[in-house]
Amino acid sequence: MYVGILELDLLLGEVDSLKYKRAVIRPILARLRRLEVAVTEAGDPDRLRRALIGVSTVSGDHAQVTAVLDTCERQVAGEVEIELLSARRRVVGPHDE
Repeated sequence: MYVGILELDLLLGEVDSLKYKRAVIRPILARLRRLEVAVTEAGDPDRLRRALIGVSTVSGDHAQVTAVLDTCERQVAGEVEIELLSARRRVVGPHDE
């Protein structure tokens, strides 16, 4: 079994309230969930122009985990209202401790 973890650091556009931040982030999370991954906003909610999104997936095939994480990263990078500052990933497999 392989577990893939993706952490996406985002810079949001002209966000001036927590309500508007949620309005920008919520559709991104919904689109990622359609890819059958677990996803959450994990960053500090009080930082209005920044967001940290965590994505995870599980599969018996390392290549499948990598492909799913690649797809998630590409999808977020293509979002118009945000800028992807960094993406960090890790795949944990049977030989990892």
